[in-house]
Amino acid sequence: MTKSKEVRLKARPVGMPTAADFEIATVDLAAPGPGEAQVRNLYMSVDPYMRGRMYDRESYVPPFQIGKALEGGAIGEVVTSNDPSLKPGDLVNSMWGWREAFNAPAAGLQKIDPMGLPPQAFLGVAGMPGMTAYVGLLKVAGCKAGDTVFVSAAAGAVGQIVCQIAKIKGATVIGTAGGADKVAYLKSIGVDHAIDYRATKDLTAALMEAAPKGIDVYFENVGGDHLEAAINAARPFARFAFCGMISQYNDTDPTPGPSNLIQIVGKRLRFEGFIVSDHFAEMPAFISDMAGWIKEGKITWRETIDDGVEAAPGAFMKLFKGENVGKMLVKLS
Repeated sequence: MTKSKEVRLKARPVGMPTAADFEIATVDLAAPGPGEAQVRNLYMSVDPYMRGRMYDRESYVPPFQIGKALEGGAIGEVVTSNDPSLKPGDLVNSMWGWREAFNAPAAGLQKIDPMGLPPQAFLGVAGMPGMTAYVGLLKVAGCKAGDTVFVSAAAGAVGQIVCQIAKIKGATVIGTAGGADKVAYLKSIGVDHAIDYRATKDLTAALMEAAPKGIDVYFENVGGDHLEAAINAARPFARFAFCGMISQYNDTDPTPGPSNLIQIVGKRLRFEGFIVSDHFAEMPAFISDMAGWIKEGKITWRETIDDGVEAAPGAFMKLFKGENVGKMLVKLS
């Protein structure tokens, strides 16, 4: 038997999640069965969308179950395999995060070509966040040379990649982040105008100062006052790609909508929400482009890493307090 610790949902959070909503359990793993592999996770991801799965409601992914281990992206190393497609030492991508080790059918594991990248990059820049930035900015928002692009939560896992792809495509980029350190980071990756929203009393005024002629694209990660400012600053026919609205994920009461939605009509704005899993046909193009940009030094990234599966709930909560720069990860072994 192999011992493995895992994080379970103990209670459905009301408002901001707390440590009491999670519990750590230890399980015994038998040897993998026919066609299965046993994997020991190296890194796991925590992502804002996981908060939605903690509600007991229908959505595009099923809710987490009370008393069961949570799920999420993870990169692991094959320990034992009973399938010829995998061998010990292979790196695999899975949705079996929030645990140290697991058995799974080999057919459900994605073998990774490291491409000279550290393993955890496949949970960030070369994984779901990078892919989200790529399809959201280029396919959904149609970013092109000469555009002025506004990115909220620009120092986050997705935002940092959106900013850099926009620069590669010849756009002027405006990004918001909370705190002087994050603003400095945005400037270091080429963001033309970095706004500290925590130090800004009037976000619309700050955005209009950075983009006096208005914005062509808004990449939405936050919602609330950021969305209202983006609508105010939008040029006619601006395109809004809605990736997330983290400012509202823990709300216990409905949040009032922006007061300026009427401008959508007069400005002929295009709003489109998207889920990255709807765009997996773009994966080969994403991998090809991203690998080239990284090799050429056009894309860099930051990560915030906590250690040990016991740290996973705290790492998850950091997302909603703005305590991470770049991708939030947990190193498991």
